[in-house]
Amino acid sequence: MERALDLKSRATPTSARSLQQVEIEESLDQISRWMDGLFRIPGVGWRFGLDAIVGLIPGIGDTATTLVSFYILAAAVRYRVPKITLLRMGLNIGIDYLFGSVPIIGDIFDAFWKSNQMNVELLRRRATVTAKEARSGRTSDWLFLGFIILLLLALLFSSIALTIMIVRFVAGHI
Repeated sequence: MERALDLKSRATPTSARSLQQVEIEESLDQISRWMDGLFRIPGVGWRFGLDAIVGLIPGIGDTATTLVSFYILAAAVRYRVPKITLLRMGLNIGIDYLFGSVPIIGDIFDAFWKSNQMNVELLRRRATVTAKEARSGRTSDWLFLGFIILLLLALLFSSIALTIMIVRFVAGHI
């Protein structure tokens, strides 16, 4: 019986700690709020942010908002989130960029797919250090982040090349 109580008392702090969320820098919350939930549609309560508005600018809007999203991704390295979480955050950004770059439909998608808010929440749940301890990340995490950013940049340049090819095709058939 004593052994069971001892095991239970040892298990409780770990379980409680895994459910606990780490307090993160206010600037990260503020960026996610500006990008994904700054404006509210009265009566309906839907929120959207600068991501959906800036995304209306063809070509550079979604690229600019993706670069802002990289800031949150880099902060995740400082908070030492696991690499799988970094990958998930990169996937959220990639989905946001890929679908958000489709004219009109992508801007509607941006209003509902709140990648920055999802990424800040992932960071908050998966951070292994506090805001005071989050001064630098491990070299391997920075290298992994570089790999993710390279993949996202490849997606960016591929979408630009595809857009140019489509425009040339349409112009040639008009």
